[in-house]
Amino acid sequence: MKIGIIGAGAFGSALAVAYGQKGLEVALWARANPYARDYPASVSHHSDLTALAGAAAILLVVPAQQTAAFLAKNTLPDAPLVLCAKGIDARTGRLQNQIVARPASILTGPGFADEIAAGLPTALTLAGGNAAQQALLSTPRLRLYRSDDLIGAQAGGALKNVIALACGMAIGAGLGESARAALLTRGFAEMQRLGVALGGKAETFQGLSGLGDLALTCASAQSRNFAQGLAFGQGNGQTGGTVEGLATAKAAADLAEKFRVEAPITAAVAAVVSGNATVETAMHTLLARPLKEE
Repeated sequence: MKIGIIGAGAFGSALAVAYGQKGLEVALWARANPYARDYPASVSHHSDLTALAGAAAILLVVPAQQTAAFLAKNTLPDAPLVLCAKGIDARTGRLQNQIVARPASILTGPGFADEIAAGLPTALTLAGGNAAQQALLSTPRLRLYRSDDLIGAQAGGALKNVIALACGMAIGAGLGESARAALLTRGFAEMQRLGVALGGKAETFQGLSGLGDLALTCASAQSRNFAQGLAFGQGNGQTGGTVEGLATAKAAADLAEKFRVEAPITAAVAAVVSGNATVETAMHTLLARPLKEE
């Protein structure tokens, strides 16, 4: 059976390795050279999307801020579509499935690309997919759990990047592990409030695409968003590469304001990312807020 993967960066290439090792025929599309990995023989590299025709599923793994432009310029083969980017479109405030003009499922959750490629045990969420797609995209080391909450699953995957930036800033600025724990916990509450306001289910945030992804991303320097926050906290600039939380922070802060959702951590991160506040002033603003019940 054949699957197509569009985008051969760190995550797309890791999925190609995992599915190639499962024995699937994988057509991996890349605009330039694919991410350097030890690809199985069943993985083929392409620069023409027509090579993905006949796939049982096509995984779209381009960065979230490029999804709209990519789809405007390219026609995808007629196959079930799985969206893998974690982010909110900065220009429109839309989630990934709201950008796509056809039904799609969502693959998200706590999984570092290098660990997936190495065959380390990983569990992810497949939102909107059926049992057949779940079986197709699961491997002996990559276990997928189904959900019917596309909004909540996407919101969790996008918003946790913002909280990971905050946690990185705290550690980078030397504020300590207690500060990280506070930001992670209160940030989780923000994620849930905003996700529900967008139309997601509260219980979705208790699962892999919410709390699971948040815990992974806020606790490891392997996370690009945590590493970028760490750099900000240390007084450095952007680290380079795709850091989805940078654009999502402003989009999430705007959505929180639109839906009148209390999200002070998100607002603080957006201010730092946009250059309107330093990490020190952002943290001072959070600590100076009126005392309240949890």
